[in-house]
Amino acid sequence: MAYMTRRAFARLALVSLVSLSSALVSAQSFAQSSGAPIALRIGYQKSSTLITLLKARGTLEKALAPLNVRVSWNEFTSGLPLTEALNVDAVDFSADVADTVPIFAQAAHARFVYVAQEAPSPGAQAIIVKNDSPLKTLADLKGKRIAVTKAAGSHYLLLAALNKAGLSAADVKISYLTPADGRAAFERGSVDAWITWDPYVASVDKNADVRILANGDGLASYQRYYLASRTFADAHPEVVQVVFDQLKEAGEWLRAHPDDAATTLAPVWGLDAATIERANARRSYLVRAVAPQNFGEQQIIADAFFKNGLLPARVETNQAQLWDFTAKRPKTSGG
Repeated sequence: MAYMTRRAFARLALVSLVSLSSALVSAQSFAQSSGAPIALRIGYQKSSTLITLLKARGTLEKALAPLNVRVSWNEFTSGLPLTEALNVDAVDFSADVADTVPIFAQAAHARFVYVAQEAPSPGAQAIIVKNDSPLKTLADLKGKRIAVTKAAGSHYLLLAALNKAGLSAADVKISYLTPADGRAAFERGSVDAWITWDPYVASVDKNADVRILANGDGLASYQRYYLASRTFADAHPEVVQVVFDQLKEAGEWLRAHPDDAATTLAPVWGLDAATIERANARRSYLVRAVAPQNFGEQQIIADAFFKNGLLPARVETNQAQLWDFTAKRPKTSGG
């Protein structure tokens, strides 16, 4: 009886082992067929409006679910550290940065590709002074203390404004500060002017003691760009396509529903809806593929930074990589 019990137990163990082996093979086959999740690490900043809307509404994750994509979100204070993270493979997708930022990334030989571009929004950045400031013209900036974020679109606005006044970066005293630190320095009087972008402009431009000396009209068109790691784009062109489509749809939704967009963004940005709606009205949010004919200002910007000693060498922007959605591969902006 004991022998029969051991024998039965052995048979049972053998059957269980075979069943377990079959289950493991089936699980392995399923994993191989379904594939491991694709990790998409998105870097963004406070002014990355469309990505913030997609994140807040959960829209992007839903659109990417059929592709088995796992999205993670990483917030940065400004565009330069964001693209530095892209350069060292800490993020896969950068959304969205001012036109100046990719030039610094290109100067650092980062392997990235331009995925999308927002049409110009020159009114979405400004040179801000106190209402009682003696600064009345751009020429009055000479010798003044100015707070600006390095490599941001507002940095080029400063260079363009100085150039128009016949000045250079050497003619002013520049403090490179994050938007939050720039505002603090401006409010306590440590600087004479603060140059920034929306929604930071909108957070102060209605204050009685604040005046806009100039915005980007006639100085800087301010096109914002979405970038991807070259490695990620090459490996996952289908993900890049979905992200592009979602950004385009988010821009269309925002323009059609400005009130709803502002209400969605208010708790995320810590600003009231009216302020956000005013800021959003100054951005085009027209997302488009990056075409060479819409890329010309990049070389002008690069030359301005090089002329002012802010780049180690001249950057040839026609060597930048633009994503070709038809061919699903990058091409140079020069053709």
